[in-house]
Amino acid sequence: MLRVRRKIRVETERMTLRPPAHPDYRPWVELRQSSIDFLTPWEPTWAVDHLSRRSFTNRVYWAQRAITGGTALPLFLERRADEALLGAITLDNIRRGPSLSGTLGYWVAERHARQGFMREAISAVVHHAFHRMDLSRIEAACLPENTPSRRLLESCGFKYEGVAQSYLQINGRWRTHVLYAALRMDRRGRTDAG
Repeated sequence: MLRVRRKIRVETERMTLRPPAHPDYRPWVELRQSSIDFLTPWEPTWAVDHLSRRSFTNRVYWAQRAITGGTALPLFLERRADEALLGAITLDNIRRGPSLSGTLGYWVAERHARQGFMREAISAVVHHAFHRMDLSRIEAACLPENTPSRRLLESCGFKYEGVAQSYLQINGRWRTHVLYAALRMDRRGRTDAG
């Protein structure tokens, strides 16, 4: 089994993608609070203690365990120019054996949206997953009406694969999602993801 290094960092043109750390608590809370109206239509309902220090501490410890165990790759997006926290991206549900796949999830603060940061992050994480982690398939899902996310995935080389009924609870309701995937060896047409 390929083990993911603990001190993982993925560099992009403008950002460093790195695991969350305890000092990120205040910037993370500020980003989440300032973007609540922007994020809640697309995310599972936040727990009552979502923004608490204890919940964030648990998130940091989970990230450390997941990276060490090779089950997930949770990363924060940090702009190198000023070390500002921009959002997060997670490659989760990493499966080995015959599957060699994982599921991608991401968010960016409203004030940093539509500036190409998440496109840069997705491309870097997919490249890392294919070439450093030896995965073969990266899956992603979003709500059908989330046109910006659908365009983002398509611009990163993900191909539409279908619909999953009642896939996730979003904002308190079971919601149908559209499914996308990027393949390391994609015969469905050109992809820039790998």
